[in-house]
Amino acid sequence: MSITLQDAVALIALEADLLDHGAFRDWLTLYTSDGRYVVPIDPDVEDFESVLNYAYDDAAMREKRVERLLGGRSISAAPPARTVRLLSRYRMLETTDATCTLRCAQHLMELRQGRQRDYAANVTYRLKNTDGGLKIDLKVIRLLTATEALTAVSYIL
Repeated sequence: MSITLQDAVALIALEADLLDHGAFRDWLTLYTSDGRYVVPIDPDVEDFESVLNYAYDDAAMREKRVERLLGGRSISAAPPARTVRLLSRYRMLETTDATCTLRCAQHLMELRQGRQRDYAANVTYRLKNTDGGLKIDLKVIRLLTATEALTAVSYIL
């Protein structure tokens, strides 16, 4: 039976909740072992390996990112930002028993040191059925303002 939109949305809503509440170690468990977390500079790029990206994280890099955020070794994480993500416009692009590709919109609000910033993005997920349940195999965050440099981001988009 194909992965349903309801199951896919439940997973990405869980991810948003974990990130907004700083549960970064739990967030790590949502990914497949060979999954990727990608924030391209150019939102039109598809070949992420051959271009410069804000983030192109495999499991080891995701782990290091979380350690920096939790360990206080990142100046951009002191003090930590508070965030709220709003996800909408879910669209299942393809689905099978094993994988699905889902696209949605994300509006992220950040509050840090009394200053609010907003980021809008189109987010594409490739989800995969595993022995441990549905997992994120690829997450690509295409920022609406990607041509402007991200400032010190003290959280995971």
